[in-house]
Amino acid sequence: SNQKEECLKIVRIAKANHANLKDDVNAMQSQVEHHLLMLQNSSSKNSKRHRNNNGVNGEVRQHLLDTNSNLSNQNSTLDRAKQVMAETEVVALEITEELSRNRETIESAHSRVRGVSSLTNQARRVLVNMQRREVQQKMVVYGVGVILFLALLFLLGFF
Repeated sequence: SNQKEECLKIVRIAKANHANLKDDVNAMQSQVEHHLLMLQNSSSKNSKRHRNNNGVNGEVRQHLLDTNSNLSNQNSTLDRAKQVMAETEVVALEITEELSRNRETIESAHSRVRGVSSLTNQARRVLVNMQRREVQQKMVVYGVGVILFLALLFLLGFF
């Protein structure tokens, strides 16, 4: 149960990280699209000016390439996070199945222990009853012996 809770906690954290990374990728993609639109709009309006400012265009291009590289890295990070999350879910399911089997084994053993305990109590009661009967039978034998002894004395004339 404790392992299951830990695995579920890890899965929740991985899912939250996955969602955060996905949001980051979407935000970066929106920024790239915005920059590309801005670049296209400015290049169509001011093509002469941009031809003279190749350095600025190069910087913007490099920035966009860097952003695309970052997006690619984040996508691969997301893919790895998805893979880790899938593996974690598989491990969690295996642990859950193992815990279920262990629970069945423990419940079966507990049932057997209860059965043995019941038999032990029954045997104890039988032994107590046997001891009680033994004491009663000894008392009867001694009583009969005393009566016979007294009858013998009476017959012999001592009384």
